[in-house]
Amino acid sequence: MAHAEAHAHPATSTGIDNRKLAIWTFIGSECLFFASLISTYLVYKGKSLVGPFPKDIFEIPLVTFGTALLLFSSLFVVLSLNAAEQGNRRKTILWLALTIVCGLFFIGMQVYEFSHFVHKGLTMQGNLFGASFYTLTGFHGTHVTIGVVWLLTVFIELLRGKLPPAKALNLELAALYWHFVDVVWIVIFPVVYLMR
Repeated sequence: MAHAEAHAHPATSTGIDNRKLAIWTFIGSECLFFASLISTYLVYKGKSLVGPFPKDIFEIPLVTFGTALLLFSSLFVVLSLNAAEQGNRRKTILWLALTIVCGLFFIGMQVYEFSHFVHKGLTMQGNLFGASFYTLTGFHGTHVTIGVVWLLTVFIELLRGKLPPAKALNLELAALYWHFVDVVWIVIFPVVYLMR
């Protein structure tokens, strides 16, 4: 019994596991980071003197589909966490795999979009729109990539049978980060793609 207690992560004075408190603190700091990037984008919006401009390059249907998949991935990760807490390994694997596939599609969409935009003449050096667009969406894409890698490590742990219901917190922490990435995109998508 003492051996199990030695490996347990103690709760903080708030009653919350210290790892969960750490991820919430990290997410709070990341919110400030993205707030500054979004603010910078809004300040520079419409200030470019030369093109290409958003109306010349955006493919709204593709990005809308990618956004829908990213939002569905949040539902899938919740279903995976619920299955993990109930000890249903098969459903945990299924829902987590769908979450990862949605994340990979979103990353692929963004890579396609960036390469397509560069061919249309939008570069970071070309105008203020390009610099602020690539910085904002590029950092978000990096965060999505980190989230997919994190979910993949949990998925591998799950496949190896090392994620019993008692260790579902490992998946919950990754899910919290994944929800954060999704919420940030819910703000970025209308600000960048839909507001003219």
